[in-house]
Amino acid sequence: MLALKLALVPSFLWFISLSGKWWGPKAAGWLAGFPVVAGPILFLLAMEKGPEFAAQAAMLSVSAICASEAFNFTYAWACRTARWPTAFALALVCWLLVASVLSKLPATLPWCIGVAFVAVVIGQRFLPRSTVEVSGLPLRLRDLAMRMFLGALLTVVVTYLAAVVGPKWSGLLAVFPLLGSILSVSSHRAHGSEFVVSLLRGMVLGRFSFAAFCLTLAVLLPIQGIGIAFGIALVLAMLVQWTTRMIANTASETCSRNAQRCQRRNKS
Repeated sequence: MLALKLALVPSFLWFISLSGKWWGPKAAGWLAGFPVVAGPILFLLAMEKGPEFAAQAAMLSVSAICASEAFNFTYAWACRTARWPTAFALALVCWLLVASVLSKLPATLPWCIGVAFVAVVIGQRFLPRSTVEVSGLPLRLRDLAMRMFLGALLTVVVTYLAAVVGPKWSGLLAVFPLLGSILSVSSHRAHGSEFVVSLLRGMVLGRFSFAAFCLTLAVLLPIQGIGIAFGIALVLAMLVQWTTRMIANTASETCSRNAQRCQRRNKS
């Protein structure tokens, strides 16, 4: 089991990170929307602690979207006036405060869904705007190794502390913004604050497939077992992710056509 903990999440992170080189940034962005960190952690929790424990952790993972949005929101505003160490520290403190509040709330589906939905709406409404287009980021071997190491470390910490912290904090820690932290800091250092803002705004698409995955586990794990629940959750996450990407692409094309029409009218 230890070998699985050390290999599962790093393998997913390796695949997602290199997919940008193989198939381009769009494919990497689409794949990054899947629960590549929380999914394996929840699977390991189900194997070790049982379906009921993992179901409650999955429920809290939905509400943990609120803490992740709080991290993104804080970093996006702080990075405009502060260097990356200060912005990261503030965002990390904000994540911890919000996660602490979430751990005190009722662990029910309506609460978790409501908290996540409000957080996404508020986050996207009040995040700073940026006109910078996010393209593929150059991936250095050191950055890839760091992602894999931190992914393995997070997996081991959450699964070993599960008996101590319980399903609530296990679910919250499973959604710690690992990739968000790495991408924010590396982008801030290499490309500046405007690039970071654009990157963080684009992460919202992954929230919907992640929520679908965790909600399915929360509902099905106690009644269908581990294999069926995770299989259905993965299929639903893929469908939701594909749908949101199609909607986003259609909206982007519509905005582009409208902008071109306005330009032609102004010229005439």
